[in-house]
Formats: sequence, C-alpha cells, structure tokens
Amino acid sequence: MKTVLLIGSLDTKGEEYAFARESLRARKLSVHTMDFSVMDEPTAFVPDISAAQVAEAGGSSLAALRKRRNRGEALDVMTAGARTLTRDMFEKGYFHGVLGFGGGGGTAVITAAMRELPVGLPKLMVSTMASGDVRPYVDVKDIMMMHSVVDVAGLNPISRSLILNACGAMVGILEGGRASESRRRKPLIAATMFGVTTPCVAEARNRLEERGFEVVTFHATGTGGRAMEGLIDDGYFDGVMDVTTTEWCDEVVGGVLSAGPDRHGAAAHKGIPQVVSVGAMDMVNFGPMDSIPERFRATRKFYKHNSAVTLMRTTPEECREIGQRMAAQLNKSKAPVVLLLPLMGVSMIDEEGGPFRDAVADQALFASLRDHCGPNVRIREIEAAINDTEFAHALADEMLAIVT
Repeated sequence: MKTVLLIGSLDTKGEEYAFARESLRARKLSVHTMDFSVMDEPTAFVPDISAAQVAEAGGSSLAALRKRRNRGEALDVMTAGARTLTRDMFEKGYFHGVLGFGGGGGTAVITAAMRELPVGLPKLMVSTMASGDVRPYVDVKDIMMMHSVVDVAGLNPISRSLILNACGAMVGILEGGRASESRRRKPLIAATMFGVTTPCVAEARNRLEERGFEVVTFHATGTGGRAMEGLIDDGYFDGVMDVTTTEWCDEVVGGVLSAGPDRHGAAAHKGIPQVVSVGAMDMVNFGPMDSIPERFRATRKFYKHNSAVTLMRTTPEECREIGQRMAAQLNKSKAPVVLLLPLMGVSMIDEEGGPFRDAVADQALFASLRDHCGPNVRIREIEAAINDTEFAHALADEMLAIVT
C-alpha cells in the first residue's frame, strides 16, 4: 500500500488535515502525519510525528519556542526539523508522496521539506501563495503548487472541494507509479547547452545516443545548472558532459544567470565522471539594455541576443578569475575529469569573424585553467571552434571513454 506524508500546522489547520487524511484513506492509501505547530496542541487528531519531535530535530525544544514566542525563530527551527525528518523518513522508505496545505508560513516550511526529496517523488502543495511568484518555494524541484483560492482556515464547500481535488491528484499520481522506480537500461548523461552551443551539444548527443546512451540536456540559465546539480546529487546520472559552463561568468562578474559558487560540486562529491568545456564563457547575461549596471555601459562590448537578453563580452581579467574559480571546483573531484578547450572559439559568436571574437580573452581563460587545474583534471586542447563537428565528437568520445 502506498503512503502519503501529510505535513502541516495542526493547531490551526487540524480540521482540514483530518478531512484530507480520511479522504486519502478512503482511496486505499496509508497516511503518515507530521505536525509543526508551535503555540497550541492539535485537537482534531494525534499526529504520527509531533511538533515536539520536529522542534527537537530542528535543534531546540517546543517548550523553549513557546516561551520565547518569536514566530520567525520558531519557523526557522521547525523548518530545519521538518527537513531533517522528511529526508530521514524518505531514506527509510516510509512514504511515497507528500501533500501539504497552508498559508505563507506553512507553505515555506512544507516546501522546504519537499525540496529535500528527489525529483520524481510526488510533492503537492495547496497554498494561498500559489498564484504569485512561487520560485522561493519550488526552486529547482518538481513541487506542484495548487492555489487554495480561499484561505486555509476551516472547512467550507470551496475548501472541501479543493482538498478532495488535491487528494484525488495524489491518488492518481501514485496509482500511475513513479517513472524513477522503473530501472533504466541505458547509461544516463547530463549535458549543458545554450543557444550559442546548441550545434555542439546536439552533435555530441547524437553520437552518444548512437552508442546506447541517453542524454538529458539542461539550459545553462542558472536555474538549469542548479537543477542539473540537484539531479546529479539525487543519483540520476552516470556521467556529466558539462559543455556550457557560462554560468561561471555570471557568478564571477555579476550577471543574472549565475548557478551559484558550487557548480561541478555535485559530480565531485558523488564521484561522477565529467567531461567539461568552456562553452559560452565569452558572455555575461543581462536583461534588456537598460537593465545593465551603469558601471559597465560606457566601456564594454555588448550583443543584443533578443529583446529580453543582452550579452556582455568577458574581459581577459574576468576570464582569469573565471578560470581560477572553475578549476578550484574541478579539482575537488575524485572521479575522472577531462577538460576540453576549443582554441578557435568558445561560442557561436566567438568564432572567427563573430561579434565577440576575442582571442586574447580566450587565451587568458585557457591559461588560467591550465595554471590552476590539478593533476586530477586532464586537459585536452583542440584546434577547432566549439560548434565544429570535430570538437563535438571529441566531447562524446571522451565521455564514452570514462563512463564505459
């Protein structure tokens, strides 16, 4: 029998959770409940995991939180506790999907717990916040946000209908089965791509697929890089073909598509082989021209990618810093790492005659990587542009060599 974990603040929303629990049980699902309420005891039913247990897992006690009556502090503690307990319970196989109902505070706690879980495990949040900007709650996970329409504050014809719909959705997902539970037979490779490196990645992907691999591509837009890191961490991939590492430019220089300072970190600590290149490291990403910081406008080279995206050419000084930061991350890996350098251009617009062609900046990047990469990183230089077929085949062949 499949089990649903219900996470909620049962002192104020116990009635709704009791209704959801009975609805799920009526559909032949088992239910496990976790309470993170602070000020009062739940009255509708006794949860399987009490608020006291959540507080303890978060590093405090329920008595201490009640005494201090600091809502912000209490939410931080209960969030930490809910995350820890949810992750531990999943690793022990206690549940197969998570469902929650809440307002602003509840949504923050419940979705934080959901983000501890791998992509593919059903996560449904019914929230008053679901019609606005849900990025802080969803981040790079597959959390489904369902607008509660009315406040989650008591049962009425509208809230009952929505709770029943949410429970029905969870039943349908669980009856369909998780795709990740079916064993795949082909090695799975993660790859990164941008519009200006698409020909390269497409050709490399075709070469890998011809040899029995499957390739999942991620758009290197910051969120894409972090999503890939998260899935690597969750154990989905056998290898990483990180062609388009442009997110480092935004991280170092201050563009809008940074993936954070831990790019390549997941593959390093998971021991996943990597074939890496420097795709689109000629550019920093901004929005429309009027969004570019004033300090750059007078002296830098720009390229209008489209009406919403303006690219700025990286300088030799920036490229040296970018190379150093990237090398430091690659050096952490205990699995094989191969770094391929396309000496004739790192993107479609950095090829000979292109608007961002700057051999001096590219050489500064290459020299920095040579100087700072450790002995665990094998560097291979190719007299080709990144989108040349020769370079794409070299990427695929290196990937085949270290994964098979």
